[in-house]
Amino acid sequence: MSIRHGLLALLERGPRYGSQLRTEFESRTGSTWPLNVGQVYTTLSRLERDGLVVQDDEDDQGHALYAITDDGRTELRNWFETPVDRSNPPRDELAIKLAMAVGAPGVDIRAVIQSQRRHTLKAMQDYTRLKAQSLSDVPANRGEVAWLLVLEQLIFQAEAEARWLDHCETRLVRLAEAAATEPEPEVRTTGRVASRIARPRSRR
Repeated sequence: MSIRHGLLALLERGPRYGSQLRTEFESRTGSTWPLNVGQVYTTLSRLERDGLVVQDDEDDQGHALYAITDDGRTELRNWFETPVDRSNPPRDELAIKLAMAVGAPGVDIRAVIQSQRRHTLKAMQDYTRLKAQSLSDVPANRGEVAWLLVLEQLIFQAEAEARWLDHCETRLVRLAEAAATEPEPEVRTTGRVASRIARPRSRR
């Protein structure tokens, strides 16, 4: 999640102070990725250092307001126009867990998969219920539409994860069946032992 560009997008609509940016960011994303005020102000400091925002003025309550610069608008426009890079995906804890579970002693990988599937399906049901509540009324503003888009992304992501887990379990079953039908390896004897078996000593 690009907090940097998210804040620039909010500042494009006009000057804002830190707590206000945090509130609007969480409203747009349904608090899916919560921010703390310190994180917001740290990001604003870096944006100011890079010439993308400036401290504009103060409001009536004495809050320092930040405004986007022309360079900030160019940066924001480039972000919107550039596809998200998928060639270097972030680490996925579940994928790493299953990869490490394959062949790990004392680990029932099918139990790991089934436990995760139950959790994923429950999350998908919760997201779907939230979506139904959101659609009970027509979205009244852009913030509600933005939250609906994020929510639907979470639903699709959970659906894809559940299908992937089904695929993983099917693959493991096939591998187990293939291993069960493999013939036992032949025991080969060589050297002196083989000679004694082939030519038993004659009795005198």
